[in-house]
Amino acid sequence: MPARDSFHSVMRIGPVQIGTHRDRTGRAAHAAVCTADRCGWSADYSSRTAAQLAARTHRCTVR
Repeated sequence: MPARDSFHSVMRIGPVQIGTHRDRTGRAAHAAVCTADRCGWSADYSSRTAAQLAARTHRCTVR
């Protein structure tokens, strides 16, 4: 049975949402995901600060 991937400490910066979850090894990881239509950008980071910086500098290429 796969582990349940639940996010906590979710925040939004513009169209990007950042959430904290546990990775495969049990360490905390931070995911940044753009929620704009047809953007599709997402990335995982080891620190929340890095995820926040990526969210602040993200620019959607879809117009």
